Amino acid sequence: MKKFLIIILFMVTSFVYSQRGMTGDKTFKNRFPEEVFNDVSNASLILVNEVDHDIIVSVRDQYKNFIRHVYIRNNDEYIFEKLPITRLYVQFKSKAFYFEDRERTNINFGEKHTFTFFFDASKMGNYYQITEEEFFKP
Repeated sequence: MKKFLIIILFMVTSFVYSQRGMTGDKTFKNRFPEEVFNDVSNASLILVNEVDHDIIVSVRDQYKNFIRHVYIRNNDEYIFEKLPITRLYVQFKSKAFYFEDRERTNINFGEKHTFTFFFDASKMGNYYQITEEEFFKP
């Protein structure tokens, strides 16, 4: 009986773990166009997920054209390198909702920026909710 419980526990744990993506996965690769890279700019953006669940982040340029997207586990980070020089719009899917950051990040030649996702009730005005169509717009 004890062996049976250990086997069941192992199986349940592996099933739960296998349902989550890994940081860096391109979860919606089939719904977005090709990712945009700029080998000359040497600009990067570090995305830090400090919320208690996984998120999917989409980055857009100043004309709201798609640049890249990524899956980030909670308490993990990911670096977008070789970004084009532009103003970035950061959008993300958090659980069943889609949000966009109110502030824009200016990316210039050789700069390294950090964008941190966190939940703070006093900072609720930092994001506004968008539709699924806006999030997946090419």
